[in-house]
Amino acid sequence: MSQSSKFVHCVGSPAFNPDELIGDIDRQKEALDYLTKNDLYNASRVLLQLPEPDPYTYHAITSVKLAQVQSVVNLGGVNGLHAWYRNEDGSPRDPPTQADIEAYVSIFRPSTATAPFLKNLGTNAKKGSTRSEVAANLESKRYLHPGLVTKLTIPKSKKPPSTNPYFDFWMWSCHSLEWCGPCPASERVATSHHVLPIFMHHFGCATPTHESLTILRNLADGRAIADIGSGNGYWAFMLRRYGLTVHAVDNMQSEWRVNWINDTVISDGVKWLRKNASGKDMVLLLVYPVVGGGVGGGTEGGFTRNLVAAFEGDTIAAVGTQNRNGYTGFKGVTMDEFMEREHKGWTLVAKVALPSFPGKDEALANDGFDTYSINELKSTLPQNILPYTDAHILETFDIMRSRVTS
Repeated sequence: MSQSSKFVHCVGSPAFNPDELIGDIDRQKEALDYLTKNDLYNASRVLLQLPEPDPYTYHAITSVKLAQVQSVVNLGGVNGLHAWYRNEDGSPRDPPTQADIEAYVSIFRPSTATAPFLKNLGTNAKKGSTRSEVAANLESKRYLHPGLVTKLTIPKSKKPPSTNPYFDFWMWSCHSLEWCGPCPASERVATSHHVLPIFMHHFGCATPTHESLTILRNLADGRAIADIGSGNGYWAFMLRRYGLTVHAVDNMQSEWRVNWINDTVISDGVKWLRKNASGKDMVLLLVYPVVGGGVGGGTEGGFTRNLVAAFEGDTIAAVGTQNRNGYTGFKGVTMDEFMEREHKGWTLVAKVALPSFPGKDEALANDGFDTYSINELKSTLPQNILPYTDAHILETFDIMRSRVTS
């Protein structure tokens, strides 16, 4: 069933309305101005119309208040707070330069063409630098199916269909926390930053980009998106801003401070698919699918495995970590390995990187967006951000499809 009449988009801010925010360019600019001053507290307060002072407690592995997180941000990199990159002997590396950080975040800007900017990230890097390792890591995981290169190569856009507040806050976090992307050196760090639970509560686990949203729009080709495990709805909200029809489904066992949509269907994903023609003529979207098992209950990998088995459409897009850290999908197995082993009829169509959060363990550095098509296409799209304790993960977006058409 749908959410009750008591629904509010933001706990502690009954006036907040996502559509009004996107239409209020001045308010977004004011929030960005605070971010340029390294003021996450007031940027968040302005964006979400939060009270002053803000008493809300954010729970995500640890419990923090927004003002406390701002105090940590003000400390900068003291006591290893920004030591995201370590050598093989465990010694910390010098932080990347602001120029290298800007080169990394620019890959994901709507106003840039991803492929050439990704190439420049490596060609203009000093040999042996962290930047060069990040570039090699991202390039090695990027894939577009040869039959769909034209369709999946997204041109730069001076005016995308919507602004993207999460992306703006993520870019700030990279510069403030001295992060220039995931690589083997970042996988040696198993802690994240206090900013992460704030981002997860406000926006979700993974940052959508213009490229990933447009790839989904192109592959959907007029079909609806079934966003199963939609969480607080940020991906559904952004996809709708890009003109797609999105059915958001979640069991709502988790809690977020901010919910970007008010029509999430509260249901088990498999049951919803069965009631809706098993997803035929839809694209199945899984954003940071839960692993399950352990104290959380259920069977390890059951969420993703059961949804893929129940789905009778021909396109699956998975957003999550592209390593075996056990944060998304399966424990010890990547989405690629699972599909290759248990669903050989699907073909990888695309795999593109998503923004990674500073300090996320190897999983964040390996986040992405994968897209698969049954029988002929398997694609992967970038994944973004991971749970609080480990944040150096490469996020990717994978897409699988059943047939390749030009």
